[in-house]
Amino acid sequence: MSCWMPGCPALSMCRGLASLPITCLERAKDLKTRLGILLHKPELGHGIGTSSKLQLGSRRRDSSREVLEWRESFDQLLKSKSGVNAFHTFLKTEFSEENLDFWLACEDFKKTRSKTKLASKANRIFEEFVQSEAPREVNIDHETREITRKNLSGATSACFNEAQAKTRTLMEKDSYPRFLKSASYQDMTKQATSRGTSKRSHT
Repeated sequence: MSCWMPGCPALSMCRGLASLPITCLERAKDLKTRLGILLHKPELGHGIGTSSKLQLGSRRRDSSREVLEWRESFDQLLKSKSGVNAFHTFLKTEFSEENLDFWLACEDFKKTRSKTKLASKANRIFEEFVQSEAPREVNIDHETREITRKNLSGATSACFNEAQAKTRTLMEKDSYPRFLKSASYQDMTKQATSRGTSKRSHT
């Protein structure tokens, strides 16, 4: 495009380009060339997409296997982060999630190394879950409650062991079997099984 009239945008643009150093123009041309090469390499994008699909497929297989392992034992369920989350969601429907929350709080408590933090955490857990009329009182007998109260005077990482064990047994014998029979878990196992069947049919 050419223009001889003063103030013409094309003329101004040409003058601007002409005033740029040669090195800038060469770099711009080099960048354009490299961009053109990348745009004509569809296999690059294809490779990345394939890798992502493989990783996603692997994660799905792992999660499907994990879901089926939850029914093997209560320990298997508690070892799985997603299993604990699914069980917690189920317990909420029964208004008994405080049992699992107490068990998890005890697991975290046992990892505490500072004696000062150990004492403060112990009191907080006792007040929230163990003492009579606690806001989230767990279902344990009076004797276990009193033993736990006495343990607070010299708090150690084991001071909730008996109460935690009683709560765990209650969940294993009562809530866990109902979780396995629940519609939500049955749906999860069906999806996991169908993924496994689909995988075998494609191999």
